[in-house]
Amino acid sequence: MTDLFDLKEKTIALSGGTGVLGGSIAEYLIQNGAKVILLGRSVEKLDAKRKALNAISEGSTAAYVVDVMEENELVLLRKKIKEAHGKIDGLINLAGGNLPGATMQPDQTIFDISLEDTKEVVNLNLFGSVLPTIVMSQLMAEQGYGSIINISSMASKQSITRVLGYSMAKAGIDIFTKWMAEELAAKFNDKIRVNAIAPGFFIGNQNRKILINEDGSYTERSKKILAKTPMNRFGDASELNGMVHYLLSEASSFVTGTVYDVDGGFNSFTGV
Repeated sequence: MTDLFDLKEKTIALSGGTGVLGGSIAEYLIQNGAKVILLGRSVEKLDAKRKALNAISEGSTAAYVVDVMEENELVLLRKKIKEAHGKIDGLINLAGGNLPGATMQPDQTIFDISLEDTKEVVNLNLFGSVLPTIVMSQLMAEQGYGSIINISSMASKQSITRVLGYSMAKAGIDIFTKWMAEELAAKFNDKIRVNAIAPGFFIGNQNRKILINEDGSYTERSKKILAKTPMNRFGDASELNGMVHYLLSEASSFVTGTVYDVDGGFNSFTGV
């Protein structure tokens, strides 16, 4: 009997794979028999993560230095992956982040925000997924299969204070996911799928300072988030792994153009 959830020998590329969420996903994938390709700009971070993952499963992980905002670098990367690995079964776009100037402080208004930083945040969080998706999906179109996972956010679904640029970018990710799903399935192959995951609130490097005080207690923002989360807790990085596994596997073979909430109920609850 075919195992619909089998990931053995699948080759999965991840941008942002050295972060908290991406690192957890990468480790989970190799534990389930997949080969992982880490993509990023920092040689030191990539090398450290590659060594750590290969210590779990020897030869499981490769790493390439690439700026996902540079089309020419991505085109060269696509060629390298095809030559070195022969295929790419999955792409997970995890690169993103925020900037201090694009994050309004509690005592600020919209007129205090840095428009330049906001533009940069929109570019990173939107085109940091758009560019690798378009470039790398060309290889999927050639081979006739592949699964792409973008990372959306609760900030794309509701107005969340302080993070205008990030919110606009993630809203763009939602429609880009649906648009590419139609384009690739209709014009190339129905075995090429594009979906997105919208995480609820997980504590990572980019949001730690606004969620956790220096003494380890929750900030007022954290308390508001938890009050609107029926599960009354933040997510653990490992709790994204199940959805990632599903979307990369044959179990989701008729699923494309969908954005899945993994949020402890945040998006379904009004707070009342």
